[in-house]
Amino acid sequence: MTNKSISRLQGASVDYAIAAFRVVVGFLFFCHGTSTLFAWPTAPHSGHTAAVGAWPSWWGAVIQLVCGAALFLGLGTRIAAFLASGSMAYAYFWSHQPDGALPIQNNGELSAIFCWALFLMIFLGGGALSLDRLIARGGRTAQADDSDAGKSGPTDELREVNA
Repeated sequence: MTNKSISRLQGASVDYAIAAFRVVVGFLFFCHGTSTLFAWPTAPHSGHTAAVGAWPSWWGAVIQLVCGAALFLGLGTRIAAFLASGSMAYAYFWSHQPDGALPIQNNGELSAIFCWALFLMIFLGGGALSLDRLIARGGRTAQADDSDAGKSGPTDELREVNA
C-alpha cells in the first residue's frame, strides 16, 4: 500500500466502520445470550435453555446478553469487550479445546472468532455513534460552557476530531 492509500483509511470513514463492526458483533453476541436464556429468536444448539445459575452456560449467556447489549449501544465498550472476550476465551479452552487442537477440529470457530473480534474492540473503542462518545462529548461541552465559552483553539478541534 502506498502512503496515499493508507491516508484514505484514516478519518471519519474508519470511525463509522468501527461503529458498524461494534454494532454487528454486539448484536450477534446479544442474540447468543437471548437464545441460551430465553430460546429467542431460536432455541440454542442443545435444544433447551440454560438452567438459572448453571455453570458455565447460564453465566456465559448472561455475559453475552449484557455485554452484547452494551457493545450494541456503545456503552462501556472497552470494559464490555474485555469481559466478553475473556468469556469466549474461557468457552473455547473449557468447552472446545479438549475435543481437538484446532478450532476446525473441535467446533470452536465461533468462540475463537468472537474472542478475537471482541479483543480487537478493547483497543478500537466504540467508534462513531456510541453512547460512550455521546457521554464524553456532553461532559466536554458542559465543561467548556462553564469556563471559556466561545473560545476554542486548534487543540480543542483536534480533540473533537479524534474523540
